[in-house]
This record gives sequence, structure tokens and C-alpha cells, in this order.
Amino acid sequence: MKKRIFAILTLCALVLSGCGADMKDGTPMDAVGGNYGALGDYNLEAAEDADGIDNMKPDASPDDKNETVDDVNKIIENDFINTAAQPISTFSSDVDTASYAYFRKLVNMGYNLSQLKNTGKYAIRTEEFVNYFNYSYNEPKDGELFGITASASVCPWNKDNVLLTVGLKADDAVEKTKNNLVFLIDVSGSMNSEDKLQLLQKSFTHLVKNLSEDDTVSIVTYAGSEKVVLDGAKGNEHSKILSAINNLESGGSTNGESGLKTAYQIAEKYMSNDANNRIIMASDGDLNVGISSSDELKAFVEQKRDLGVYLSVLGFGTGNYKDRNMEAIADNGNGVYYYIDGETEAEKVFGEKLFSTLYTVAKDVKLQLTFNPDNVSKYRLVGYENRLLNKEDFENDTKDAGELGAGHTVTVCYELVLTDSAKTSDGKWMTLAVRHKKPTETMSNLNEYELDKSIYTDTPSDDFKFIGAVIETTMLLRESKYIGNVTFEDVQKTLNELTLTNSPDRYEFRELINKLTD
Repeated sequence: MKKRIFAILTLCALVLSGCGADMKDGTPMDAVGGNYGALGDYNLEAAEDADGIDNMKPDASPDDKNETVDDVNKIIENDFINTAAQPISTFSSDVDTASYAYFRKLVNMGYNLSQLKNTGKYAIRTEEFVNYFNYSYNEPKDGELFGITASASVCPWNKDNVLLTVGLKADDAVEKTKNNLVFLIDVSGSMNSEDKLQLLQKSFTHLVKNLSEDDTVSIVTYAGSEKVVLDGAKGNEHSKILSAINNLESGGSTNGESGLKTAYQIAEKYMSNDANNRIIMASDGDLNVGISSSDELKAFVEQKRDLGVYLSVLGFGTGNYKDRNMEAIADNGNGVYYYIDGETEAEKVFGEKLFSTLYTVAKDVKLQLTFNPDNVSKYRLVGYENRLLNKEDFENDTKDAGELGAGHTVTVCYELVLTDSAKTSDGKWMTLAVRHKKPTETMSNLNEYELDKSIYTDTPSDDFKFIGAVIETTMLLRESKYIGNVTFEDVQKTLNELTLTNSPDRYEFRELINKLTD
């Protein structure tokens, strides 16, 4: 009975969830499998206590569920802010891409537009869609860590407003150092499927083949308890490492706490000040023994991150996928969060993006924009809803923020309401301030950039147009109140006008949109 109640209750989990049988109203059970969305995991005990939940029928629509539980887990879209009253916007950088990769998986599995819209308010993170793609941003100048590219033009979804895009590109000229890697692999019963443990095993081959004699690899697994499968192997012992991974079998409960503790112990055992010390955790996030909530996970990894060990996360599978747990671990463990929906993505993360995946060039990266009320009347940060910081956090070096790997790019977008005189004024529109710490330092560095009307153009680049189309897609999926009369046909029109043949990722995005609208 408990299992049935759990299955019913998890109807409100969304895009980053799983796959199963179809519900009577046409919404697939796998669209709402085991995760309440980006801002909160499903809490079974809380839901059982909520009025009306126990009376839900197996074929109930997600719209029928208890509103208190539902509202807590929505991604609350950023509103417009009056510049005169509050000119400063502060948030943490984010280069995670998991949300887009999972969306792609669901579309390729046959989810239709209606089904995805049913899920969009909970797990579509706009910044992760935008940051999945590469853009032609300025390289860093000599002596600088970031290159800055800013552009503004007519907002695609509201012609009365202006869309601002700001891109940061981290230096990719990073000297390769040796790696001290610990693979923390979930082998619990929930990982027993082709798109979980089997895909995980294939994925790690792309990383292992790039390791050398100077690297150290350890493997820790966890199910009901943890196990050290490999302790300090040389990176060039490819056959030994891959044999250990490929012989893993799934079964049992999921004690992620014990696995994390052991992984940190092993990472410290082989830790070197001149090495990249990193845990790579691979899981579906479905923890059910020991630490199991995102808040507990956040507190645990916060205690460990100052050791100098980075913690990155690879998400796998559907059905009972716990997106918020995975995001909390990566965000608070000084790491990056990827979702692996197939071998192509695994090869990209561990091949094309290997340096940015493994080598951190800046930590605690914070952005702060101060808008000039003489030229910007109102502003709205697009995305980054769960990355917002208080104004005073910007100068607080004890406040954790996002990390950037070698060559990583970050794109930030605002919808602006300009004053009548903005396009003719010689004054600045805003000041962009970026704080970051070098990986081994505790004091932050500050860079500031003044942006004025020169960033505005009536003929925006293809990058700008593509970013606008991606944002419109997420707004349509989340049924944003700001989307106006824009439709997916408008998105298709924009994409069809762009030359995408030289960009496989952008071409693929257009094909996903075409699938949704056929």
C-alpha cells in the first residue's frame, strides 16, 4: 500500500523525472515520476500529512494534487524590478546543463508538447538551456581570466522591451595538471536499468581513456553500504579501471551518505596540492538510507568543500530521478552538474569538454549588475531563480557561489524596460561587476565593466537570435506570464532563418522543436 501511495503522490514531479505508464488524462506517469522539480524534492512524509493527499485516486491529474505541496516546488519566475527602488541585481554563476539534457531525452522518448507543458513550471531551468550551447564570445584579454561580451536588441517576445545578453568566457589556456579522481558510483537497486548503470559504465570509458600515468583513480560504490572497489590505481591502468567499473552490479538500498564520506576520505588520502582533486558522483539521486534530503546533502558537502576537493555530479536515468538532490550536491560541493542522456553526451562531457569538466579556473563566481535608473526603468533577470544572492553577499568571501572550468562560458540575460532617453543618452546603462576566487585562494578578485548604449544594435547576431529562441522555448514550456503572443511557430521561424548546419547542437535543438510541433 505504501508503494502505491508513493507512486500516486509522485505525480507532481516534473521534467527531470522518469518514465512509466501513461495516465488517463494523457500525461505520462514518467513525466512526473520521482522528483518534485528543480526547487524541491518530493517529501513523502510531508505529503502524507497534507490534507487531501491520501484521497488521491490513481488516475488523478497533477492539477488535482494538494496546492500547498504543489506551490512549494514551483520555480518562481523572476519579476520586473523598479530600478529606482532597487538598482542592484546579484546572483551566482551557473554552468550546469542537466535541465536541457533531460528535456532532450523526454522529447526523443516521444513526449508531446502538452505533456511537457504540464511539467515545465517545476524543472525547466532557463539558464541551463541557454548555457548548454556554445557562443562566439570574446576571449579574455592578457592578464584577465574572463572575456566579456554584451549585446542588446529588441526583445523577441516583447517588442516594447530590450533583451540584454552578457557572456563570460573563462580562459581555456590552462596547463594540464595531474588528477586525483574518485569515482563515486551508485549501485543500488534503483540503478538497474539500461539508461542508468549500463549507460554509466559506457560513459566512464570516455573519461578513463583520457587519463595518464600521472593521474590517480579510486572507485567507491554505495548501495546499502559503501565499498572501496579500487584504491589509488594509476590513470594509465585503463584495463584495470574499466574492468572494475564494468563488473559492477546493482542491488540494495541507497546509502549515499556512507558513500560520500568514504569518497572524501579516499580523495584526502591521495590529495595533492598541485593536482586536480575531484570526486565524480554518478547516480539517479534516489537516496533512501542516511542523508536523503537536499538540505541535508547541502549541509554535508558544505562542510567538506573547504578541503580543496571538488565534487561534480552525473545524473542518469528516469522514473525515480531526484534532480534536486543531484543539483544540491554539485552546487554546494564546488562542482558541475551534468545529465547523461546517452553516449553522445557522455563523450562530449568527457571528451570535448574534458578540461572544463575537470579543471576549475575560478570558484565562487558572483555577478552583480547595477542599473542606471536614468536609462533603465525596470529589469527582469531571465532564469537563475535558484541562484539569487543578497546584495551584501557579493562582497562576502565566505558566501559560496558557482565555479567555472577551463573554457567555460556563462550567459546571463535580462529583459529591460528602457527610459525614453536611453538610446540617445551618453550615460552608462549599467555596471557589471564580477567577483571570483582563484581555485587555491580564499580572497576574491573584482572586475568591473561599464556598459552603455553602444551595446545596442538593430541587427543582432545569430548568437543573440538563437539565445532568444531558446529562452522563448523555456517560457512557452513554463507558460510564462511574460511570453505574450509568442508561439512555437515563432520559435521555429527564428530557427529556420539561422544557419545551423555548422552547429550540430543548435541543429538538434531545432529538430527537437520540430518534433514537439508536428
